[in-house]
Amino acid sequence: MTKITFLGLGVMGYPMAGHLVAAGHSVTVYNRTTTKAEAWVAQHGGALGTTPADAAEGSEMVMACVGNDDDLRSVCLGPDGAFASMSEGSIFVDHTTVSAAVTRELYESAKAKGISFVDAPVSGGQAGAENGQLSIMCGGDQEDYDWAEPVMNVYSKLCRRIGDSGSGQMTKMCNQIAIAGLVQGLAEAMHFASKAGLDGAAVIEVISQGAAGSWQMSNRYETMLDDHFEHGFAVDWMRKDLGICLATADENGASLPVTALVDQFYKDVQKLGGGRWDTSSLFKRLQMV
Repeated sequence: MTKITFLGLGVMGYPMAGHLVAAGHSVTVYNRTTTKAEAWVAQHGGALGTTPADAAEGSEMVMACVGNDDDLRSVCLGPDGAFASMSEGSIFVDHTTVSAAVTRELYESAKAKGISFVDAPVSGGQAGAENGQLSIMCGGDQEDYDWAEPVMNVYSKLCRRIGDSGSGQMTKMCNQIAIAGLVQGLAEAMHFASKAGLDGAAVIEVISQGAAGSWQMSNRYETMLDDHFEHGFAVDWMRKDLGICLATADENGASLPVTALVDQFYKDVQKLGGGRWDTSSLFKRLQMV
C-alpha cells in the first residue's frame, strides 16, 4: 500500500483515483471544486485536502490530472502547491496533457527540492479511465518511472517510458496529431457517403475490416450518424492540445499542415457552439457548412 495524493477529479481523474483505492492504496484527494472532491470521498472513502499542499503532506506519491500548463503550475508551486509540503524522496506523477516546456520546468523545480517528477499523459478517454484501460506515455528518470509504473498499472493497459523528462508529453502530442487526422478523415468519409446516398452503417461495416479501420471508426461512426456529440473528449480541450502541438512544431521545425487545418475546423465547431461537443463533431461541421 502506498500513501497517494490525487489532484484533479475531472472526467479522467475521478475514476483513476478510484482505481487506486480499489487496488488498496491510501488516497487523499484535492479538487478545485470542493463538492466534486466531497462526492469522491463519499463514494470511495479516503481523505480530502483543502489545498494541494494540505493534500500532499505526508504522501509518498502525488499524482495530478488537471487542465493546462497554468493549472499544473498552480497545484505544484507556491505556498499552497504540492511541492511545498512534499518530502524529500517523494515523487510527483503528472497525468495532465501540457507542454513539454512546463514539464521540464517543474521537473527541475522538483529535483531542486529532492522530489522526483514523471510526466505521464494518458490516452483512452473517459471510458479508458473508467475501465482502467488507459495508454500511458512517460518521460523522466528510469528509476523514478520504475517506482511509479506499478501504481499506474492499476488503470492502464499499457504504460511505457519513452525517454527523459518531456518525452511523455511529446508522445502525447504525436497521439493528438494522429487523432486529428483520423477523425477528420472519418468525418469526410461519412459525409461523402451521405451525399452519395449510401447507408453509412453498411459502408463502415465493410471498410472497417480493411485498411481504413481504426479505433475512431469502430467507436465513433454510430454516434456521428446519431448526431450525438455529448460524450468523450471535448473540442475545447482538443484545441488546447493541438495548440501545444503546433507551438512545439514551430520550435522544432516539424511540418503539420493537416493538424493546422483540423485545428481551424475545430475552431469552426466552437463558433457553432460546440466547444463541449466531443471531437467527432467534425462530422457535424461538414453537415452545417
